Amino acid sequence: MNTTRTLCFVIAALSSYVALAYRLSQARRGWRDSAYRALIATLLLQCLTFTMGAVAMGGESFLGVGNLAILVMHLAAVAFCVSAQVILLRWAAADEVAVRRTRYWVVTGITLDLLLTALFLLADGPGLPASEFDGTSRPLTLTYLLVFVVSQAVPCVTIFRQCGPYARMTDNASLRQALRMLSVAAVILFLYCTARTVNILTAAAGVDIGAWKVAASVFSASGIVLLSLSLTMPSWAPAATRLLVWARTYRAYRALYPLWRDLYESSPDIALEPPGASVSDLDYRLHRRIVEIRDGWRDLRPYIDRTAGDGTGQGGASDAPGREPSEESRQAFTEAAQIKRALVAKRTGTVPHDNKDAGDFNDRDTDNFTAEVAWLTQVAAAYSKLHSAS
Repeated sequence: MNTTRTLCFVIAALSSYVALAYRLSQARRGWRDSAYRALIATLLLQCLTFTMGAVAMGGESFLGVGNLAILVMHLAAVAFCVSAQVILLRWAAADEVAVRRTRYWVVTGITLDLLLTALFLLADGPGLPASEFDGTSRPLTLTYLLVFVVSQAVPCVTIFRQCGPYARMTDNASLRQALRMLSVAAVILFLYCTARTVNILTAAAGVDIGAWKVAASVFSASGIVLLSLSLTMPSWAPAATRLLVWARTYRAYRALYPLWRDLYESSPDIALEPPGASVSDLDYRLHRRIVEIRDGWRDLRPYIDRTAGDGTGQGGASDAPGREPSEESRQAFTEAAQIKRALVAKRTGTVPHDNKDAGDFNDRDTDNFTAEVAWLTQVAAAYSKLHSAS
């Protein structure tokens, strides 16, 4: 059980140090911002809290004083909760409101830390076994533990209540996502407070709940990892979004290749420039690939037989085994089969009597590039299936 608790402290500490290192890498352009400095202070206190937690699990003495690591951990945790509340105010409240409420939270945090220190000394904290701080029937120590839990639970409730309205107020998408993630972290950390209270009270009553004691540590580590992500999200979310967009673009670019390749071999003039393997300027290359596929498709119009079947029997147009194919999937396979036959007809010089050159080409709305990419990707996937089945 102690191994699991130590591991949870280590995970929480590591996530805190990673978040701190990431934000410190932006110190040059952010240090003049008071919200940035408050964030750095919050992350430093978060690192201190869980480092001391790991130290406390390793031994009862720190710097020669018994249970000092536990006291420092608790004092830092109170300061960390206050600082996190200040960060939220800096993100979402007006300057005057933020200053007034920041003063209130700072005074509250100092008062709680002084109270915890006094209770720790009055209860002879340095002389107690470390296990007493997991739960005890000693009145002063029990009071100390309950005051600490309340000092953690109240900020969780206030942060959760504030995140929703603040998220609806902001126009910044990444900040809105960060506030929503912060509200989830607040819920998980409140569950930690609940589980910690159960541990304290059951120990005081002499009831052993066994392995359930670990639940508090698991909630704490999970909440802190999520909190670390939420506190840094406004800076990394835009880059992550760009990476996801790039990945989707690259996936579409690669998925279109088999269809483009055969159309290019049939009509080399569709390429504006020689084909290359580079994926630099991927947006431009995807646009070019869409245009070239459409141009190659148009070149095939005299060879597309209107009377031919849809070809779904060759590759299986269903979306999944045992499921009825959707209308979109059937249409994609129909057009892919027509392209496949038209390429053969063009190579052999066979022009169908009833071809699509005499009528409309059934083009889709090409003004919606996203929809055009999605549709041609489906056709390309169907074409690949037909090609592999032949």
